[in-house]
Amino acid sequence: MSTLQNPNEVVTKALLRLVAVPGLDRPAALITLDNGFDHKKPNSLGPAGLASLDEAITAALAAEPALIAVTGKPYIFCVGADVTGIPLVTDREQALELGRLGHRVFARLRDSAVPTFAFVNGAAMGGGLELALHCHYRTLSGGAAALALPEVSLGLVPGWGGTQLLPNLIGIPMATQVIIQNPLMQNRMLKPKQAAEMGIADVLLEPADFLERSLEWAAGVLRGTVTVTRPEVDREMWDGVMFFAKQTLDERLHGAVPAAYRAWELLGLAKEAPFEVGTAAEDEALADLVLSEELRSGLYAFDLVQRRARKPVGAPPATLARPVTKVGIVGAGLMASQLALLFARRLQVPVVLTDLDQTRVDKGVAYVHGEIDKMVGKGRLDAGTAAKLRGLVGGSVDKSVFADADFVIEAVFEDLAVKKQVWAELEKIVSPEAVLATNTSSLSITAMAADLEHPERVVGFHFFNPVAVLPLLEIVRGERTDDATLATAFAVGKELRKSCVLVKDAPAFVVNRLLTRFIGEIFSAVDAGTPLAVADSALDPLGLPMRPLALVQLVGPAVAYHTGATLHAAFPDRYGTSENLRRIAESGRPLLVDGDVNPEVAALLQVGDQPLDAEQVRLRALDAVAQEVRLMLDEGVVAGAPDIDLCLILGAGWPFHLGGITPYLDRSGTSERVTGRRFLPYGVASLPA
Repeated sequence: MSTLQNPNEVVTKALLRLVAVPGLDRPAALITLDNGFDHKKPNSLGPAGLASLDEAITAALAAEPALIAVTGKPYIFCVGADVTGIPLVTDREQALELGRLGHRVFARLRDSAVPTFAFVNGAAMGGGLELALHCHYRTLSGGAAALALPEVSLGLVPGWGGTQLLPNLIGIPMATQVIIQNPLMQNRMLKPKQAAEMGIADVLLEPADFLERSLEWAAGVLRGTVTVTRPEVDREMWDGVMFFAKQTLDERLHGAVPAAYRAWELLGLAKEAPFEVGTAAEDEALADLVLSEELRSGLYAFDLVQRRARKPVGAPPATLARPVTKVGIVGAGLMASQLALLFARRLQVPVVLTDLDQTRVDKGVAYVHGEIDKMVGKGRLDAGTAAKLRGLVGGSVDKSVFADADFVIEAVFEDLAVKKQVWAELEKIVSPEAVLATNTSSLSITAMAADLEHPERVVGFHFFNPVAVLPLLEIVRGERTDDATLATAFAVGKELRKSCVLVKDAPAFVVNRLLTRFIGEIFSAVDAGTPLAVADSALDPLGLPMRPLALVQLVGPAVAYHTGATLHAAFPDRYGTSENLRRIAESGRPLLVDGDVNPEVAALLQVGDQPLDAEQVRLRALDAVAQEVRLMLDEGVVAGAPDIDLCLILGAGWPFHLGGITPYLDRSGTSERVTGRRFLPYGVASLPA
């Protein structure tokens, strides 16, 4: 059937059985996708899996059933193409064959004279969701954990019909959101209710008896007792939506992500082109993108997020972790309040905040309760769970409430003397085994713990803002942090559903150190006389999630300046202090107004007479980042370059098409020019480990 072969393919078999359904005079042909493993290894479709599905469809049609339905193993429908085979595609003809193979097999469901149904019982992504779209009808389980067409995030396009079927099912505005916008927003997934409301599924059913209810519903469709209505797609607005989508892509990506633009072109084609023409265009796009460097970097990044993030390198055995039955939080400001909500939701243990006065404490607790109320209003929490969470979160001005806490984290002002004072007070209150965690973004864990009687139980626990959104947690080991403390930190991080990376106690750790060096070069160019707008746009060809000035505005100019000063003290030869950034911070004025440089801020600047052009700024920034990455690796800040990439992807939202940063620095030649060698061995970015 196909010359494509992947010796690494975990074959998802299509298992056929005939099922008697009340009310139908012929059985239903039920095809179950199952690779033989549990939900931790999801179903995917490579050449052998597609061949199995093809054979199952043939056998199903031969049985002359009342209907053909495709479903998945427990919790998983299908998560798409088997990406392990993509790096084995070495020429354009192979890539074309891969696209055509999926199209041919899936088309049998779309073109079948026998009614076809997708019973989407669990996660359905990429080619898995496209398989469901080819079926005539779709039921969806309310327990399906992940629904998406994430290909653009990897550097691909939905290549098995998705760009043509979805817009003609749910309309171009929502299809653009699912195919382009969501993948570029840290690969945002759809919830089952949202997917059903969009019209991706015809009916949303409870997970407990999903298969039985799906068969009953399908029988109702065939008997005419269930009527499926789908709104007519509005084609008048198609061109307008496409115009604004392109404008948004240009503003955000500046041409940096070829896959996003190819997806945009395919969506435009879907308006009027015959289906066969549209899918042939998908094949051509797939053939071009499969061989691209962006895809290789995307696969590398995907592997980091899916595998390395789940097994942190250097973490002590989980058996050493101590139980955590109560959490204390020092501070009740915005960061502390976000942490309180997260700990209460995920650990389901009492969480208590303290601050200098009752007004601040009350404000912090009120914030948490308010966020819980918002979740109830959005249907994300039921009333009972919300009441329980409110009961778990409290506050006090008396730190003695921490006496029975097993895990205490501080989120106070970023000043070493202040933090040392906090721990000195708390050590007299908490038990000797209680873990003392600091959310510092740049200060030394070792110095913070130096004067304590038990410095071994102090650990860095660095979150990224917004806490509920960014998944990275930098866990920092001080010079005297012991294994039990570290193991407890990793166990708590896992319960919080964060991706943890072990980091050495070095100034600003990973993300902030690199971003500060990066921002430092931008402001160095400004100080030299480069206009703010030129310096700000210099990195546009990389397609970063936001420009430098937007990043500074997000974290706060005062915080950015403070972090820069900390790193200047540690590494004065590489980190300068920008007088202009200080002026901006002290002014309190926003850097940007409606996305443009604030004229009032521009008027504050004192600049030199040696301006740089955009290319010069970009090269200096990339060279600086490459130098800093090499120094961090030489210092052993993390176990390897993949951890630096993982930190930037999960903590700063850097895109998959860059692979974080080191694959980009390698393929652009920056690594070798600046450091004399590549960061990754040849081929690492091309094939998941």
